[in-house]
Amino acid sequence: MTIFQILLPAFVASLILTGIHAYLGVHVVERGVIFVDLSLAQIAALGTTVAYLAGYDLHANGAYLFSLGFTFLGAAIFAVSRVHRKTRIPQEAIIGIVYAVSAAVAILLMSKATQETEHLKEMLVGNILSVTWPELFKTAVLYSLVGSFHYVFRERFLLISMNEPEAERRGWNLRFWDFLFYVSFGFVVTSSVAIAGVLLVFCFLIVPSVTAMLFSERLGPRLAIGWTMGTLVSALGVSFSFLLDLPTGATIVATFGACLLVVAGYWRAFRRVANEVRGGSTARAAL
Repeated sequence: MTIFQILLPAFVASLILTGIHAYLGVHVVERGVIFVDLSLAQIAALGTTVAYLAGYDLHANGAYLFSLGFTFLGAAIFAVSRVHRKTRIPQEAIIGIVYAVSAAVAILLMSKATQETEHLKEMLVGNILSVTWPELFKTAVLYSLVGSFHYVFRERFLLISMNEPEAERRGWNLRFWDFLFYVSFGFVVTSSVAIAGVLLVFCFLIVPSVTAMLFSERLGPRLAIGWTMGTLVSALGVSFSFLLDLPTGATIVATFGACLLVVAGYWRAFRRVANEVRGGSTARAAL
């Protein structure tokens, strides 16, 4: 098997992850729940740990259903704990508490499952190089279904994320739609973390969306920028991992960070030049 055959599935997996996570990242950033995917991922890992202690193989469908069920529980917690925009306690604090408690319980349970701790650890760290084509196909189908669901209800999901007061004015049940959002998010996180690990999934979710926000406030351009960045960074990361003989997932994460620094520096420089040009035009007009 050639290096190209080994790296190609990892690159395709990155493209699939980019497609859904760049979109979900828009919602996450607008809602201000930046670490919700980390919390849901930890809840999913807790579900897998419980499944193993219940006698299920970690790679069996039963373990996946346990993980998904725990993720649904997390979705319910986040929906019920939705806080009003004027509250003194931000929802991010609740998300952090859920993450910490889930991690602590998982550690306690893993102490009773010493033979499989490496497999449980891999669920959080991920190994994108080991992904197979059947896994990619199933993941692509799942993400397509989630994307179709969001497309059908795009008006409600986007308005709640970007203009909560207007959604309240229309009398929508925000907790119900939050629950549906987090459930769909849970399907994505449960599958993507098993492939790529928490760090890489977090980067796919947040970095393209944050980058796009620097240049546009409209959804269409933000998605285009996010998808373009995710594709280019994935290609660069996979290439660097091959050329420098480095772990692929960690290399892509580092590449995301470096590219974000470059883009942010360019944006600051561009904005400064634009302000100087504007200021010069204003001064000439005053004369």
